[in-house]
Amino acid sequence: MITPDANATDAEVALAAARTGADIVRGLYGRRLDRIDKGDGDFATAADVAAEKAIVGVIRTARPADAVLGEEGGRQGAPDGARQWLVDPLCGTLNYATGNMLVAVNVALRDGAAAVADPFSGEVFFTDGRTAWLRQDGTDDTPLTPTPATRLVDVNLDPPFPSAPAFRPVDLLAHPAFTAHFRPRVVSTSLALAWVAAGRRAAYVTDGTDLSTTVHFAAGIALCRAAGCVVTGIDGTPPDEPARGLVAAADAGTHERLLTMINGRG
Repeated sequence: MITPDANATDAEVALAAARTGADIVRGLYGRRLDRIDKGDGDFATAADVAAEKAIVGVIRTARPADAVLGEEGGRQGAPDGARQWLVDPLCGTLNYATGNMLVAVNVALRDGAAAVADPFSGEVFFTDGRTAWLRQDGTDDTPLTPTPATRLVDVNLDPPFPSAPAFRPVDLLAHPAFTAHFRPRVVSTSLALAWVAAGRRAAYVTDGTDLSTTVHFAAGIALCRAAGCVVTGIDGTPPDEPARGLVAAADAGTHERLLTMINGRG
């Protein structure tokens, strides 16, 4: 467990917690792990559970008065805590269980600091809520700088699709205007949001409801907003309001182009 010192900022706590979870996820990779059925085809593994336990341990040690909401363990810690941490210990469990390294560890303080760790690259994307940075293997921190230059757009095709039939993510991939300007990438982990913030992707699109308050997306959304990306629901609703779906784009032009396609205006 990576223990932040007594004077650690919230960003340092988030970074330490995410790195701790990533160490466990990486250490258990490739082992035969039992699946814990969660219903509707969803499951967790021993890696999810162990990583969350360690992450919560870091947060509880550094911020004992705060509450924690974990994907596997639910709400923990101070029941009346005014501050709440959102923890997704292994985003991309199906990838992980099938030997695919495209996964992330997400830790976010609601409306504050956040971190997204890639267990296999050693990269941790983090924010204090105002600026966003990349730390890799102890090297100097590098500011995250979004850019649409790659024209690569990640589209999440995982169900559910609450906006159907008006919008289905798969339909976007066949839109003539999309294929004329962008190149699609299909992912199932929130690591893609960190890539938008870092300039490795032009945008990320998914369906869903109130994603900014879920353990799966809160950290990635916080990174994108701090880095200066344009982040809304699929109808243009700001993510801090009840919104459906998510469009996180490197710039306003890319964002508007995608909203036009999604909402059938072009």
